[in-house]
Amino acid sequence: MSPAKAAPPARFHTERVEREDLVMFINACFACTGQAEFYGSSGGQRVSVEFLHEYILGNYRRLYARTLAAGINHFNQARIVVNLLATGAQTPAEDRREEGLLVAAALRELPPQRALRALRELRERRVNNRRARAVIRGYLAGRSDPAFDAVKYRAHVRALAVHAHLRLPGEIGPFLFDSRRRAPFETPLLERARQARHAKEAIFDLPLTVAEGLAAARGVSRDELLRRAAPRMTEGERLRLQRAAAREEVDLAVDLGRAPLTRVALYALSLPEKARIERRDELHAALERAAARALRRSPAALGRVAAVLDRSYSSSGSSEKRRRPLAVALGVSYLLRAAAREYRAFWTAPTPDEILVDARGQTDLATPLLDALAFQPDVVVVLSDGFENDPPGAAAEVARCFRARLDPGQRTSIVHINPVFDSERYAPRALGPSIPTVGLRDAEDLPTVLGFARFAEGTAPLSELERYLAQRAAALLSRHGRPAGAAEPAEAPAASGGASAEAPAASTEAP
Repeated sequence: MSPAKAAPPARFHTERVEREDLVMFINACFACTGQAEFYGSSGGQRVSVEFLHEYILGNYRRLYARTLAAGINHFNQARIVVNLLATGAQTPAEDRREEGLLVAAALRELPPQRALRALRELRERRVNNRRARAVIRGYLAGRSDPAFDAVKYRAHVRALAVHAHLRLPGEIGPFLFDSRRRAPFETPLLERARQARHAKEAIFDLPLTVAEGLAAARGVSRDELLRRAAPRMTEGERLRLQRAAAREEVDLAVDLGRAPLTRVALYALSLPEKARIERRDELHAALERAAARALRRSPAALGRVAAVLDRSYSSSGSSEKRRRPLAVALGVSYLLRAAAREYRAFWTAPTPDEILVDARGQTDLATPLLDALAFQPDVVVVLSDGFENDPPGAAAEVARCFRARLDPGQRTSIVHINPVFDSERYAPRALGPSIPTVGLRDAEDLPTVLGFARFAEGTAPLSELERYLAQRAAALLSRHGRPAGAAEPAEAPAASGGASAEAPAASTEAP
């Protein structure tokens, strides 16, 4: 009888649990946005992801903070910022400086509306410690156009100024807190905002998000607003308002030259089939340019690549995320084509032209996976929400047999990319143990999640994951230097002038 094998030391089990915890959390932060999915409600999404945040924050605070730099989506970056600032007293002394710098750097990379909303949540949670006030002060001081922020994000800026006891520069304070002011402002944008309270014509010179609310209050029709505000719309606003413009028969020309890859894909899929056929060359070129831009920001050089892309009915998304899984699949296909030496796409239902792809049918991943493996690629990327039903579990069995019989040396890598968070599993739904799964929010983030995939396989040790997060954190901080107000600064001065802690709570909404 052979001697019994010695049990692995307790430390081995501890490290495995820690690694699995962190991988699960980062995967969730890649995919979950707290919005409803095809198979899950928004409430379930938020409960699950909040539990994960609390668990990782309480047990792995340093790595939790460094996750800000791991390429996770904006929703989860904002959650981490708020949670770190709300629990600043629990930060170990040796981590305070790095944590503060990471929070400030992450805020600067968030879209301004997301960053301001996150900081305003501190007020709602009654978080008003020294570091929170300093971060708010540093963020607002670092904005390039305070007047624009005061007009477009008036409610947020005003609430933060009161909460953090800020002295606001120039005319910002009077604009935010003196709603009865009659004297003109010297700052042109502030003056146009003041005039818009009384003159209809001034509405059309304001940022669209402000003009929309004022136009509704003044009885301005939707078509007139879209037509007259069109010259000042951003490309993102033009894309967002395409459907409304079509209803009002207003022509909003869209320049797809600078839009992110996923947004271009969403726009293409929102068009009727006839329009896609007519504009096929334009849309194809726009997707190719967007993929090339994404690769310039995050380079990825791949060899022979096959993609298995899910276009089943569930890829139509939810009411909050219409067509998003399908758009991510389309964007990933274009990005892989641009990054690979050789590339072939295998959709769950074959399509003669990807521009015309739509969501239909059951989820049969096994058949396209067999075709993809017959292509003999170096990498197979399977993009699916993981709800395989035709038949269930077939793709995992194909991958298991392929590994056991044909590729025991793992010459071909297989990775499952999932744009959908499964709240019941606290992670993107996996296809099976033989295929590692990584979450994904936007197609342009694919190089980042492919770099993370080795940790999802479970073969990399905890030390390598910790080193990976430390390197990403150092890279984030190097892009921003030392943001003002992020480290432990002195107590913020008492408010005076335009903003004070005693300022009345009224007039917090945009005028």
